[in-house]
Amino acid sequence: MHGFSNGGYIFLTGLITLFASMAFWFRDVISEGTAQNLFSRVILSNYTLNTAKAIPQEEIKQTLLKFTKVNGTIRDLKDDQFGHYLAGLLEGDGHISLPAVGYTTLNRVLNPRIVFTSHENNLGLYSYIQSKLGGIGRFQLTGTNTIRYIIGDIKGIKLFINLIHGKLRTPKNKRLNDLIKFINLKYSLEISESLLDTSNLDENSWFTGFTEADGHFGVKVVESKPKSETRKRSISENITLKFRLDQRSFDVPTSSSMLPVMETLALFLSCNLKTYRIKTKSSSTEVLSVSVTSIAKLESIINYFNQYPLLGVKGKDFKHWETVYNMILSKEHLTEVGRLKIRSIVSEIKSYKE
Repeated sequence: MHGFSNGGYIFLTGLITLFASMAFWFRDVISEGTAQNLFSRVILSNYTLNTAKAIPQEEIKQTLLKFTKVNGTIRDLKDDQFGHYLAGLLEGDGHISLPAVGYTTLNRVLNPRIVFTSHENNLGLYSYIQSKLGGIGRFQLTGTNTIRYIIGDIKGIKLFINLIHGKLRTPKNKRLNDLIKFINLKYSLEISESLLDTSNLDENSWFTGFTEADGHFGVKVVESKPKSETRKRSISENITLKFRLDQRSFDVPTSSSMLPVMETLALFLSCNLKTYRIKTKSSSTEVLSVSVTSIAKLESIINYFNQYPLLGVKGKDFKHWETVYNMILSKEHLTEVGRLKIRSIVSEIKSYKE
């Protein structure tokens, strides 16, 4: 370019190399974004995972008023049972997040967080829990229908630890003790270690909280079907009830087995403990499951939840489920009117969950 020997050839070679590099680079970017569908999938995935917005306090207040108006004081838990309920709920729907000890580069203290994750239909339940805890914690809406209730200030964490101390039954008790060690060290406290609760399950509301998170009240309606060319036998109409609760067999954060607590639940429910696997493209997870279908055995479950009531959406499930149970006892399910009523109940359960 400046009269050097062969400068024009060197310039032309560099220019061709530059355009070739740009062409190949844009070719790969377009290929990933269209033919391989990588660009949109990664961007949309990150957008879904990383977006969370705060739920306005006014919405929380209105939800709490509606929840209180609908439920009144019938479902209110006494203070001595509230801690057991929270312990079960935490072990089903919650987790404890622990940051590194010390200060950040901005000289801020990082506190641990206690986080509950649930469907947005349970906002009333968690607004009620927040009110029972004196207003501590905040709410976030993530994705399209998931809420998170987060307790992250040291005052709220100390209150929560005090309520659930000695009431946990699963490996998450190890995580709670990690939290206790963390704040003892950071704030020079002397909170004692939390021991596993080994009391009888029917003595407190722990199982209510655990069911609120992971339990399922099922009503199955099998329609009658006549014989056909593809069906050798006719199928008569049948209505059955099932209570079921599943848990992963291995608690990853504590590297502990869930088998002991699930064996205890199977004994409590007088049922067998079963296992099955959830398979994905990259992994396979073992799940422990307890379920009860016998009408005779379901009676004790109904008596328990009437003594220690469910507070959230599962409470609606249970009441519908109990109605069908009583109809089966009185043989109403054998009548056409009774079957129509049960179908209506099943439709109502589906409608408020959607």
